[in-house]
Amino acid sequence: MTEYTTVSIPKDLADRVEETIEGTSFQSTSDLVRFLLRSIVIQHQKEGELTEAEFEEITEQLRGLGYLE
Repeated sequence: MTEYTTVSIPKDLADRVEETIEGTSFQSTSDLVRFLLRSIVIQHQKEGELTEAEFEEITEQLRGLGYLE
């Protein structure tokens, strides 16, 4: 059985995520966060250590999507 933990994000961000995922296959904010984190972890595992530039690129992409301030 899979165990879960809680990750906190600001309420205004959660509201923006909810608006963003309307009409998508994501059923909840948690679904989207799991997808994003898996994508980053898989990329990291395939390529080895993330460079600072790669980390910054991911950060900017997430900021552009409104997931980071």
